[in-house]
Amino acid sequence: MKVDAVVNAANTDLRMGGGVCGAIFRAAGEKDLQNACDKISPIETGQAVITPGFQLPAKYVIHAVGPVYHQNIALRCEEQLRSAYLEALKLALQNDCESIAFPLISSGIYGYPKKEALQVAVSAIRDFLNQHELDVYLAVFDKDALSVGEQLQGAVKQYIDDHYVETHIHSRRKLLDVEERALLEPDASVYLNPSMLRPEKSAAKPSKPETDGQIKESGARHPQPDDMETPICFAQQPPSGNLDDWMDHLDEPFTDTLLRLIDSKGKTDTEVYKRANIDRRLFSKIRSGNGYLPGKRTILALAIALELTLSETDDLLERAGYALSHSQKFDIIVEFFIVNGIYDIFQINEVLFEYDQPLLGSK
Repeated sequence: MKVDAVVNAANTDLRMGGGVCGAIFRAAGEKDLQNACDKISPIETGQAVITPGFQLPAKYVIHAVGPVYHQNIALRCEEQLRSAYLEALKLALQNDCESIAFPLISSGIYGYPKKEALQVAVSAIRDFLNQHELDVYLAVFDKDALSVGEQLQGAVKQYIDDHYVETHIHSRRKLLDVEERALLEPDASVYLNPSMLRPEKSAAKPSKPETDGQIKESGARHPQPDDMETPICFAQQPPSGNLDDWMDHLDEPFTDTLLRLIDSKGKTDTEVYKRANIDRRLFSKIRSGNGYLPGKRTILALAIALELTLSETDDLLERAGYALSHSQKFDIIVEFFIVNGIYDIFQINEVLFEYDQPLLGSK
């Protein structure tokens, strides 16, 4: 990974081992990295030290020693594992790192249960980021580390089954009558809402990946021929709240709407971008306006951070030219959490990961 530091799940002697430790040594250059480690070994469980990255893309390797797990001393193991993460994070800041990538420490041959190891990692990293600025990545080997609770998993599955639409409307479908077509004038705004209409059965069309980028036009786009793949509803529904207030902000640009929501929800900029799991620099770029509009996933991450209702989320998305679609599992999963008032972005990402969907936030 192209980060300033990668974390090695090390042993106390800082010797080359197997697993991720062996992989890091081989990639960095076994001889160079071992010579550097020999000068600062041994270290204690729960501690961390730093060496150059040598041949790695990363500038540094931070060697953090997690515990060998024993159930009869589980609490002590948790304290040591948490310490390993925090000490590594402190070293990253002390060495002017802006980004760091962790493996799931102690979850391999050290026997720490993957689910519990992930909980410790997320808790430690989250607590640290509440006080400091750093881009932190946690790389997991497989889905075994993420275990979505059965009750939540069942509720999400039922919601997907109830709302997922696998088909799209063909662009030539005779969906719009004469009166509806008359609304397609140059100054007509459109609100894309796939849940409002029932699509005909046809071949599914692969979705295009969402990316952040420069969008020259603001507000809703006028429909093009290819847009008719998505059902169109012209009866735009106002977000929750006072109708007069909504009318006052009807033509408000995306950035103005976002800043107004931050103020109305009583949150700070820092709180919002951290809760949204996005980079401070990206947030500053969004906040400055200058014609830049974030991608759909970033907007949804901001909606989660602001704890928006579904109608507020729809409104914020529309101001950047997007809409939630019931033909996309990603959209339905995020919608489930918003509808149920669950705004923990890490919990949402665990479910998205379970369904092989892109994650909210990050870059």
